[in-house]
Amino acid sequence: MAVPGDPPNSTPEGMGGGDDDFRSDEYGSVVFDEDFVRAARLQEYSAQERMGEHARAVRSRSIWSGGGSTARTSTPGRGARQGMLLVLLIATAFAAAVYMGLRNPYLPPAGGPAQALTSTVVPLAPTTDVPGGRPADLYAKSPAADYRVGAAGITLPAVRRTHHFTEAQVVAALSIAKDYLVQSSLDPDILTGAASRPVRVLLDPDQLAQFDRSMTAPSGDGRYAATGWLVRFDPATAVVADSRVRVSGTLAVEEVAADMLEVTSDHTFVYAVRPATGSPAAAEGASLFTVRRELRLRFDRDDLTARRLELASAYVMAGPQDCSADPAGAFHPLLAGAGPTTVGPAASDPYASGRPRRTAGLCGVLASPVTPSGTPPVAEYATPPPPSQAAPVSPAP
Repeated sequence: MAVPGDPPNSTPEGMGGGDDDFRSDEYGSVVFDEDFVRAARLQEYSAQERMGEHARAVRSRSIWSGGGSTARTSTPGRGARQGMLLVLLIATAFAAAVYMGLRNPYLPPAGGPAQALTSTVVPLAPTTDVPGGRPADLYAKSPAADYRVGAAGITLPAVRRTHHFTEAQVVAALSIAKDYLVQSSLDPDILTGAASRPVRVLLDPDQLAQFDRSMTAPSGDGRYAATGWLVRFDPATAVVADSRVRVSGTLAVEEVAADMLEVTSDHTFVYAVRPATGSPAAAEGASLFTVRRELRLRFDRDDLTARRLELASAYVMAGPQDCSADPAGAFHPLLAGAGPTTVGPAASDPYASGRPRRTAGLCGVLASPVTPSGTPPVAEYATPPPPSQAAPVSPAP
């Protein structure tokens, strides 16, 4: 007996055998459970929703819509909440990156080559005869009587860290500055002009070409004065008579940039010198020569690591000297017994070609030294008055 729905004369050949054959195809292993339905990309509107104004029979499911089979509400589903949280996190990270980029207090290193040294060297002319004597006696009667000897007179100030440099880095800058002052102002070979390397090795490599030219071809143009870099005496004029140079002054340090420390040095060096010719044992042939050096030395982080510096500027006053002598190459002290000079600085021709001497016309007056008690040394700077004559005594009657 035929079953209703079956084709007449049973199933034709080549046709499937019913439900069993259907289940054996590629969809036979698919189970249409609740999870499968919820994961579908398309969702059919419910009967109540189809009664509305919707033109389509299905809607697309995304992370922004609800994931359940219930009617649509104003509250987003779990997928929508996760998506919004992800977008919020990305936006927050981007805003934080922009804020840190704009408000980061770190400044990039200054970089660039070191600046050239600018120097001014001023000779100081005496107003009285230059006193002579033994070095110890001269020092005792001068303002340098209480000065310390040599490197002991270059003392370091109290140290504390800056905004971008540690305390150890500040100490390193001050110690390098002291080394430079010792080598450039106290080294015997530097003072005689026999060497320059002890100073050269402490300079930034970008300043070496300027330094070398200053040593070989000094000029008073504010850039290539040898005496702007160091203290050097003309070996044909004077030599140091006492190696115990008297020194007094100060060091100060400050941060001038995020990657730059600046040390300011202000020191007075007092030398006992004697004529280059004659016996070194001449007891009364010495005189004092004073050099005041005001230097600005700069250090970046590479300089601190390599123990070197950049000499930014130098202002030097030295005397007693003749104003007509050019102090750019070396100092020419007026020695014991020399009188004051009325000769002015070397003449400058404004019409001459080439680089003018910028320091032309600069000449100071060396103040008369005073003793530590505040009174001028009468024995050396004034002629003592003749002894008073005794009144004649009449014989007694």
